[in-house]
Amino acid sequence: MLIIKRMVLCLLSLLAITVTAREVTSFNSGWQFKRGPFSVEPMRAAAQWDGKWSEVEIPHTWNAEDMQVKAASFYEGVGYYKKKQFFGEELKGKRIFLRFEGVGANAEVYVNGKLVGTHQGGYSAFACEIGTALNWGAENEILVKADNTARPDVIPVNQNLFGVYGGIYRPVWLVVTEPANITVTDCASPGVYITQKNVSKKSADVTVKVKLDNGSLAPVALTLENVIYTREGKKVDSHKQSFDLTPQGTQTYSATFILRNPHLWQGREDPYLYKVVSRLLDGKRIVDEVVQPLGVRKYEIVAGKGFYLNGEKYPMYGVTRHQDWWGLGSALKNEHHDFDLATIMDVGATTVRFAHYQQSEYLYSRCDSLGLVIWAEIPFVNRVTGYETENAQTQLRELIRQSFNHPSIYVWGLHNEVYQPHEYTSALTQSLHDLAKTEDPDRYTVAVNGYGHAEHPVNQNADIQGMNRYFGWYEKKIQDIEPWVEGLEKNYPWQKLMLTEYGADANLNHQTELLGDALNWGKPFYPETFQTKTHEYQWAVIAKHPYIIASYLWNMFDFAVPMWTRGGVEARNLKGLVTFDRKTKKDSYFWYKANWSKEPVLYLTQRRNTNREKKQTSVTVYSNVGTPNVYLNGQQLTGIRQGYTAVHYVFDQVTLSEGKNTLKAVVTVGGKELTDEIEWNYAGEKKREVDSKENKNEHAGW
Repeated sequence: MLIIKRMVLCLLSLLAITVTAREVTSFNSGWQFKRGPFSVEPMRAAAQWDGKWSEVEIPHTWNAEDMQVKAASFYEGVGYYKKKQFFGEELKGKRIFLRFEGVGANAEVYVNGKLVGTHQGGYSAFACEIGTALNWGAENEILVKADNTARPDVIPVNQNLFGVYGGIYRPVWLVVTEPANITVTDCASPGVYITQKNVSKKSADVTVKVKLDNGSLAPVALTLENVIYTREGKKVDSHKQSFDLTPQGTQTYSATFILRNPHLWQGREDPYLYKVVSRLLDGKRIVDEVVQPLGVRKYEIVAGKGFYLNGEKYPMYGVTRHQDWWGLGSALKNEHHDFDLATIMDVGATTVRFAHYQQSEYLYSRCDSLGLVIWAEIPFVNRVTGYETENAQTQLRELIRQSFNHPSIYVWGLHNEVYQPHEYTSALTQSLHDLAKTEDPDRYTVAVNGYGHAEHPVNQNADIQGMNRYFGWYEKKIQDIEPWVEGLEKNYPWQKLMLTEYGADANLNHQTELLGDALNWGKPFYPETFQTKTHEYQWAVIAKHPYIIASYLWNMFDFAVPMWTRGGVEARNLKGLVTFDRKTKKDSYFWYKANWSKEPVLYLTQRRNTNREKKQTSVTVYSNVGTPNVYLNGQQLTGIRQGYTAVHYVFDQVTLSEGKNTLKAVVTVGGKELTDEIEWNYAGEKKREVDSKENKNEHAGW
């Protein structure tokens, strides 16, 4: 009876808490859109403005087609979005915010004709408080001006390496809070910052810092409660503090916890997440509440040895990802991010460089849950102008504050392939490093150079030195990757080095078995087989050199480069392991899956190179489940040899028959037979010069 009474009292106590915490509502429907350019003549401009507007749903971009189909032929300029919204009298006394996750690239926000906010930069979120501009009990007009014109004072300063898609291309949220709240406008961050120190299997010191804002004109007596819950919902620990919250400026309050025997976040093996709930209370009434993830982990990099997660050496199998999709541009929904992450998980990657800009909050959150170790960066790329310092610093601050609590993020990226004037670039990189360490002392920083030598004038300004190297493609031969890394190992053993881009383009319509060790990329013939050859050799070198702390192949997916025409395709970078439309996985995809994944892989290469040029050829099989038996037209092949890694099997001097040839690979695993089968055709010898050209000069990027 006593137990029942206590349960009833507990239930009544819970019911006594009135939940009036913040309301966050999707604000993505009911928008109208009009794209420029707009006339400078007032009458014509007025006629354009009064003309027909298109109905659109957010996310939306006006460059979904023109940035992807023809080089240097896309609209770069202004577009307007407007929306009518009724705000009832019941919202009087509340605080109203609009939070934009991404507008490409510069934005102005107006409510009923009043400017309520601006933002420069196409990849970070921003929030505007709009309550004082609203008419209560009436319809209100929200107008957003977006402009993706490249500017010298906003990074990226050009559209050379990737396109900045114009428009409101990420979700918009309506946020309603009480006058006192966990701040919404601290660089559009959650307002909660979780740090962890002294992490081990025995304990971890966790600090939760919360920024509060009182929008009234008098101090308010409040209580801040921070609670840590297990993934299953069990309370681990809590902390309360009471105070009078002043209306004068944002105030910061901290709570510290010692977690005993914490369940560690162990990457893909065990991505365990606690939950931190920060509640602002007025008595028992919840005034505001923010929930954030907590993955208890410790990252460590040891020069020359590797990457360590919670004291254990962790394999850094890395890919890079641009966010755009064929036919959609950057206006993606969660299912598109989920598809990309599922593909990245399937190939066996453990780490992702999300290049070259801040990507979706949802994406980062999913990486927390999936256990991917990730790199987040700002779009300081390709060129410097001398005018971008302030904006680069602002975008880095926004990236860090908005993404602070994602346990998956181990490093902040400061720049990629920016050089002259060296003195200016070096100083700016130093300032970005200092800013990152001030905002977040516990994570690494990285800067990336396209040159392959440690002593370059803009190098060694971050914790990690990244180098992009395209041996066999833009410079030298495929095999020159090995003497390059051996030279760095010998001369700079102290350097924390990552190979931050490598690879080759592959147009699936281009096939040949006649290959050299360097391709003439200036010609339009980009055979898939050369990409495969590059990755086979270079991953094998990377795998045996722990000096390369992590490597990031370029790229997981083909993507748009609106200023290029290469490989017979306009506006496209073809270095992906998967095609731009996400429909076809190239041979190189299965090379990495066989080497990285724990899933069984049996794969015959060159399945699209069907019209064979030579009667005597070679056959390559990837198998991570043992030595395969391979049959040509029903006859078992002999003479198998191991290739560059343990999953690489090659048959040399295989003689084809005239006409159709069927290849079949077979492996038996645990009593189950795995097979793969392809067809080739041979109709006589074909003579073609190997399209090879070695650039002996060092390549540094575009």
